[in-house]
Amino acid sequence: MEKDPVKIVDLLKSGKVVFSCELFPPKAGTHLDHAKTIVEKIAAINPTFMSVTYGAGGGTVARTVEIADMIQNQYQVPSLAHLTCVSSSKEVITHTLDKLLDKNIHNVLALRGDLPKDQQFPNQNEFRYASELIEFIKTYGDFCIGGACYPEGHVDSKNKEKDIKYLKLKADAGCDFFTTQMFFDNHIFYNFLYRTLSKGIQVPIVAGIMPVVNSNQIERICALSGTNLPPRFKAIVDKFSDNPDAMKQAGIAYATEQIIDLIANGVNCIHLYTMNQPDIASSIASNLSDIIAGKKV
Repeated sequence: MEKDPVKIVDLLKSGKVVFSCELFPPKAGTHLDHAKTIVEKIAAINPTFMSVTYGAGGGTVARTVEIADMIQNQYQVPSLAHLTCVSSSKEVITHTLDKLLDKNIHNVLALRGDLPKDQQFPNQNEFRYASELIEFIKTYGDFCIGGACYPEGHVDSKNKEKDIKYLKLKADAGCDFFTTQMFFDNHIFYNFLYRTLSKGIQVPIVAGIMPVVNSNQIERICALSGTNLPPRFKAIVDKFSDNPDAMKQAGIAYATEQIIDLIANGVNCIHLYTMNQPDIASSIASNLSDIIAGKKV
């Protein structure tokens, strides 16, 4: 008998510490063996749920569904499948949703996705924005829908006020929860929570944390996301960037301290961007073992 689907929004509202992990699937045409090992190792740290990203242009959609299925039905960890719309037809979206329902996966992270370099929407008569995708999924099936949010503002938004306006559109379209882009200064996140509440956005917001364990990540992160690096973090990079082992240790410690501060201040939903590095996720989970061991906050 098929179990009732676990809805991530219910986990987020449970009052317990939620510690989830994100991984990305291998490219189409490559073997799944390494991905299976990553799933197994991350599942072993007992995250509340695991999410699987969706490649640029929908290139890994089949792998996203396959790995989400593995997570949930082999390792018994609730899975969240990413789904982007800007480069996908409605036919592809509906086919993917049907495949997820067939696997009893009822959690989707609905995203616009990255625009092509020429900034033209490939499917002019279909989905252009995440809010449109969310609205469609809400009417399509019994899904719990997550969305993305940006404490420092989306790189395409003119200002933070506009960004919050678009976030409200997603909430009103039926988004059940939001997960933030990575941030390295918790005060920016706390300010963001205040601004969302002031605009009537009441859905749970999950704090997205990325442990930066090598200096090469820094430039890519800043270029793609516009994320600011606080002076304390810059000092760590300046001091340890030439010592890979020390930088890795410092990056794990910094992310751990961020999470402890968040939970101590009542933010009990944490999402770890693992970058497919189970050892990093395991180290952070070990540092937080008593804090995230199903305790009420």
